[in-house]
Amino acid sequence: MNAEKQKLLGAVLIPAILLLSMWVVRFVEYGFGISLGFLGVHPLHADGLPGIVLSPLLHSGFPHLLANTVPFFLLSVALFYFYREIAVRVTIGIWLLSGLWIWFGGRDSWHIGASSLIYGFSSFLFFSGLIRKDTRLAALALIVAFLYGSMVWGVFPDFFPEKNISWEGHLGGFVSGLALAFYYRNEGPRRKQYSWELEEEEEDEDEVQYWQADGDW
Repeated sequence: MNAEKQKLLGAVLIPAILLLSMWVVRFVEYGFGISLGFLGVHPLHADGLPGIVLSPLLHSGFPHLLANTVPFFLLSVALFYFYREIAVRVTIGIWLLSGLWIWFGGRDSWHIGASSLIYGFSSFLFFSGLIRKDTRLAALALIVAFLYGSMVWGVFPDFFPEKNISWEGHLGGFVSGLALAFYYRNEGPRRKQYSWELEEEEEDEDEVQYWQADGDW
């Protein structure tokens, strides 16, 4: 197996495990006729603290889970493929920060679903691609913006007037992804430098040394 296939398989592994966990939970709920929504985030209530960790694994039904499956998988695989050195830390950061955001600032309701992670991954990939000025990552940022750019409206409450849509989770994920993109701006993939850029740097250094030497007279 070549290195590229190994890299791709490695990028798929953790997202697949997380997605499988979501589906297992939903089938358990369906099979036993129960709802685990009480394990979600309940803002400013002690019984809602476990939801900071558990809420992304819970969904209100199969339509809710189906709507989150494709964007979650694509964005998380992109994260683990391009940012494999920091992907686990970014995922944990978005997971916990968005959950804390909901717990402190959400409406008095039960908040569940992986939407916060989707918004977090999308935000991180977009802003990190811009910050790093890497052509590959910039292209990825443009793809994310094109496919999920309309998601930005989901952080505003008026865009989702329905009471069963957690815009707070969307906003928490978006802000978490943005914050982590800046926090990890010096870690992970680095822009490849080409030979002509290195030559220009060497010329600049030589010129600086020349003028410094000239100034010693």
